[in-house]
Order: sequence, then structure tokens, then C-alpha cells
Amino acid sequence: MLTAKRFKLTRRKMLSYLDGLDAADEQAITLYLPAGVAQAEISAHLERVPAVASIRIELSKGISASQTGAVLLWGQSRRLILPPFPQREKYLTSGYDVSPLRLLLTRDFRIGIVLVRLGSFSIGVCEGDRLIEHKAGTGLVHGRHRQGGSSAARFQRRRGEQAHQFLLRVAGHAEEKLALYAKTLDFLVYGGARTTIQELRKLSKFLVQFDDRLLPPLLSIPDPRYEVLEEAVTDIWSSHVTEWLEDPAD
Repeated sequence: MLTAKRFKLTRRKMLSYLDGLDAADEQAITLYLPAGVAQAEISAHLERVPAVASIRIELSKGISASQTGAVLLWGQSRRLILPPFPQREKYLTSGYDVSPLRLLLTRDFRIGIVLVRLGSFSIGVCEGDRLIEHKAGTGLVHGRHRQGGSSAARFQRRRGEQAHQFLLRVAGHAEEKLALYAKTLDFLVYGGARTTIQELRKLSKFLVQFDDRLLPPLLSIPDPRYEVLEEAVTDIWSSHVTEWLEDPAD
């Protein structure tokens, strides 16, 4: 029986892992699929991969849910890799073919980063995994009022206005920091609460131009500070990995 283990690998660790597979002399299968492939086609490809029958449904769901495509490396090493950036390849071959994935991870993409939670923000640009531009700041947005009555309604209106003004400021700072790179950004990524990100995007005509090159958002970040922005760069470049291991009890 195979047991799934899920984790993330940073850019450096993933490249080291791929180097190890390059040197491996063993039978294996490699499958590359881009995002957006129909479930039926995914299943058809997986039927050609030996020894995955028991986890084929799990694999198919993992691949179809990915916004960046998937790479299945199946031999003594059994891993499904969801890369940090969209990969466009679609083929199945024998052996460990890691060249397209390595090429993707060695490109020094230029990425805009907008992290925002009500009351704090960080904006940056990274080239590869190195920050080349950054700005962080705060703004007054009161916490939620827990009591009822007319005072609570006034408080909520005031809080809504504070949030609106804060997000307008963030939109202005984003344009200030990203405008110079607008034509050269490969991707943009947002981070923070989903509803806050949505409101910010509604308020910024400037940010709309990047809607065709968005990476999956970072929804679990804490209040954005410079340190959080640095950690976000590492996260952006990390691959999501599922590895299947033999259950030792079998």
C-alpha cells in the first residue's frame, strides 16, 4: 500500500533533487501535463503509467486542481510535482526526464509581489529569488466591533471607510513601485486574505494589466512586514510535492 506525504521544496532543494534523478540508473516514467487539461485526458495518460492504479483517482484530482501544471516522476522515486510557475509541456516518456522542469526553475523570472492585510502591506519585485525592490507600511483600520446597536453600525461604516482609504493607499504604492517594471514582469502574485485582495484589485486600474499572468495567491501569510516579504519570495519559488511511500506495515 502506498502512503502519500505532502511537502514543499525550495528552489535550491528541488534543483538538487533533480540533479540526483539525472544521475539515477533505474526504470522510470515521466509525465508532463500543463494546467487546464481535461480530467478524461489526465486519466488516459495515467493509465499508461504502471503501478499507479491504486492512487489514480488521487493523482488525477491533484493534477487537475493545479494552476501551474504537473510533473509526475514515477520509478523508485514516486513524486507528483506542482511547479511554482506554469509549465507548458505535455508528454509521457521513459526514464526521469527532468530537463524541462530544471529549465523552468533556473529561469530568473521577474515577479511583482503585493501582500496586503487590513492595516499593513508589503510590495516588492524579485528577480529570481532575490528582492530588487520593496516597500512596507501600515495604516489605521480599527478591529471589528462586537457589540450591537446603532453605535456598532456607525463603527462598521467608519471601519469600512478606513479600509477603503487604506486600500486606495496600497493601490497607489503598488503602482509607484511596480510601474517601472510593468512591461518586464513575468508574473504577479498577491498575498493576504482573499476578500482584501479582491477589494484591492477592484480599486486599482493599474493592477488589472497583470491579470493574465497571476500566480496562485499566498493566502496564509501573517501581517505583511519586510521579513514576511522575504519569506514570500522563498514560498513563491517553492514546488508543491506529493511523494508516495511504501507502507512499512505491508
